[in-house]
Amino acid sequence: MWGGINRRKFPRASYPCVLSVKRKDHPDSISTQTENIGLGGICVILPKDLGIFAPVEIRLDLLDSQPNIECDGTVAWVIASKEDRKKESFDTGLEFTNLKRKDAVRINSIVEKIAETQ
Repeated sequence: MWGGINRRKFPRASYPCVLSVKRKDHPDSISTQTENIGLGGICVILPKDLGIFAPVEIRLDLLDSQPNIECDGTVAWVIASKEDRKKESFDTGLEFTNLKRKDAVRINSIVEKIAETQ
């Protein structure tokens, strides 16, 4: 495990949410799961590169029996990787840009609960 300084403004927690994301200038959406989540955004693995700094629309299901979170976001970073030799994938960081306060409270509650158990 990496022992360096965590430069993130908001802590992240490994939590498998279901989401769909799409570029604002493109009609197709991609469904996937989160790798981790925090108040600032989420990390996901996508089958294609959406482009750094691309504006996106996010629909996030926290799997907590409450309504989906819908907000805008920005692609903060993209790292190409190959999970297997045939299929390329992209670790992608999505930053929330207009998260509602009530949704931020829900996310923060999940992150805090996970942090307590670790």
